[in-house]
Amino acid sequence: MVARLGDDSFGHDFLQALKNYNVNTEFVHLTEGISTGMAQITVAENGENTIVIVVGANNELSATDVHQASHVIKAAKVVVFQFEILVSTTIEALKTVKQGKGISIVNAAPAMANPDPRIFELSDIFCVNEPEAEILTGLPVRTVEDAKLALSKLLDRGCKVVIITLGASGSVFASHEDRTPIHVPTQHVKPIDTTGAGDMFIGGLAYYLAYHSDLPMEEIVRRSCELATMSVLKVGTQTSFPTRDELPAELFA
Repeated sequence: MVARLGDDSFGHDFLQALKNYNVNTEFVHLTEGISTGMAQITVAENGENTIVIVVGANNELSATDVHQASHVIKAAKVVVFQFEILVSTTIEALKTVKQGKGISIVNAAPAMANPDPRIFELSDIFCVNEPEAEILTGLPVRTVEDAKLALSKLLDRGCKVVIITLGASGSVFASHEDRTPIHVPTQHVKPIDTTGAGDMFIGGLAYYLAYHSDLPMEEIVRRSCELATMSVLKVGTQTSFPTRDELPAELFA
C-alpha cells in the first residue's frame, strides 16, 4: 500500500492493522501535524449508509511518494486507486502503472463532477456505484437500464472498461472494444450494513484480475458481486470482509 496517515492514534492503529494483515507498509508514511483521513458513517435500519469524509493526511500523498514507490507500482499485476487523494497524485501513479504491465482499477469514490479527463483515459478499469455514476455523467442511475446509458457516456470519455455497481441489482459493465452492456445479477439478501460493500467488490475484482486472469470478465464481476453480497450480512467495513477460509471453495476454482 502507498498512503499517508496522520501521526495520531488513528494513524498508528491503522498502520498496525495493516501489518497484522501482512500488508507491505514500506510506503505507508505517518505525517506530522495533520490528522489521519477519517470517514464518519451512519447506517439506517434498512442497512443503507451515509458517509462523511475528512481527508486529512490523504491530501499529503504526493508525486514524490509515488516516485519512491515506482518500482513496486511498475511490478504490480493490479493497482487500485480511489478519489480520496489528490487527483494530480493519482494521475502520476496511473502514468507509472503504464510503464509496467499491470492493470489499473480506478474506483471513483467519492465522486467529483469534473475530474481531470486524463483519469478516464489512463485507467484500464473505471468502477463506480449509482450515485457516483450520476455525479460523473449527469444522468439519473436508478435502474439497470439507466446504468447502461451511463456506461456509454463514461466510455465516451475515454474509459477502456467501465463497471457500475448497483447494490442488490448486481453490476453492469461494458468496454471500449465491446460497448454492449452486460448485466451481472447477484443474490438477493436482507442487508445488515452495506458499508464497505463497494470496497469488497473492488478487492475481489483486483484479486481475480491478478490471480485468475484467465476467467472471463463476466465471471470475475459475478464473483466480485458475490463477495460484496456476503459483506453486507455483517456490521462494519473491514470487520464485515470475509477471510478466504470463510468463503466457498468454488470462488477460487
